[in-house]
Amino acid sequence: MRKYFGTDGIRGTVGQGAITPDFMLRLGHAVGHVLRRGDERPTVLIGKDTRISGYMLEAALEAGFSSAGVDVVLTGPLPTPGVAYLTRALRLSLGVVISASHNPFGDNGIKFFSERGEKLPDECELAVEAALEESPQWSDSRGLGRARRLTDAGGRYIEFCKSTFSTDLSLRGLRIVVDAAHGAAYQVAPAVFHELGAEVIPIGCSPDGLNINDGVGATAPDALVRAVRANHAHFGIALDGDADRLQLVDQAGRLYNGDELLYVMVADRLAQGQPVPGAVGTLMTNMAVELALQRQGVEFVRAKVGDRYVLEELQARKWTLGGEGSGHLIALDRHTTGDGMVSALAVLQAVVRGERTLSDWLSGVSLFPQKLINVRLKPDGADWRDNPALISAQAAVSAELTGKGRTLIRASGTEPVVRVMVEAQDAELADRAARRLAEVIAG
Repeated sequence: MRKYFGTDGIRGTVGQGAITPDFMLRLGHAVGHVLRRGDERPTVLIGKDTRISGYMLEAALEAGFSSAGVDVVLTGPLPTPGVAYLTRALRLSLGVVISASHNPFGDNGIKFFSERGEKLPDECELAVEAALEESPQWSDSRGLGRARRLTDAGGRYIEFCKSTFSTDLSLRGLRIVVDAAHGAAYQVAPAVFHELGAEVIPIGCSPDGLNINDGVGATAPDALVRAVRANHAHFGIALDGDADRLQLVDQAGRLYNGDELLYVMVADRLAQGQPVPGAVGTLMTNMAVELALQRQGVEFVRAKVGDRYVLEELQARKWTLGGEGSGHLIALDRHTTGDGMVSALAVLQAVVRGERTLSDWLSGVSLFPQKLINVRLKPDGADWRDNPALISAQAAVSAELTGKGRTLIRASGTEPVVRVMVEAQDAELADRAARRLAEVIAG
């Protein structure tokens, strides 16, 4: 059992629990000692988003690593996938990201990447948790780690993103609104699309330490829709605070989610004659996308919710493309992790090369309506999974939805609620079935 690590690193409210300077000092020290077991002088890369708390946590982590004899390279604000890329490109021992992704500014967290730019395996996280329980072993002055700043980190990452876009194509003639959520990509995202030829209209690119994800970005796309319409732009691209998530808007102001964008990425590969044996989504991926992929001969597999599990499934099957409706999209032949800008470029490349609009690409995909109900659990209630009435009701609903919908019931990982989701071609049917199941759980 993990005490500190969740499904995507360590995250929480600043000043509470693990998100304090004293814990970050201990964490850096513990991670440093785990690294030292296999390397005489490890070097770690530390990047962050634009939260004001990033300065405090960065200083504490730097001190912790130095105290364990580990060298540190600081990038300043840089997207999470940028840290993953530079860790691999510079042949460093570990990548560290200080970010709470799409959360409000009052939260922060830590993510780690291996020397290959991949999420840390479970055994590494467990080793760090064990090291946190041990007494610190401070290095003397001669053994302390050194720190330096990588001044061209943003420029290197910009060039990497551009390298994933075909050299035979450009974005000339396109007006694109780029919303960086006042987050880590506020400098690099506008530059990537501008240097590929687009006219860029930036919004959400003026961070003040307190406004990350505040009414802008991938989790608040209404601002992007308004900006696209107001500026008569061809596209709008919204990232989240650490730029690993993408939402995209077309000229009509129509918002496309991650499920639809994953389909476009697969369809573009097929149109180029490239083999796509399968794609990975999650338990929440819209059934319409699954059926559309199957019609094209592409196997579709569902992983647990979370980009970590999508990545694990892709690696196990040696497939390339996967993603979530939230906009975490992965193309393993382009990057080792989900990358909002690289994913946006893949979609724009399909549009430019195929001379087809996004609505054209998705003409055969009509998303099924989804009804989601959160049911709060009673403190002394029995386990909902063993409820005979629920088992019977879910079986009846599933039978009614055969071939035209599905159900999903799962516990929240962050609060005491059960999430009931019913998806069906008929919105009224989805609503009625979801309410029936929710009533049974509520008792």
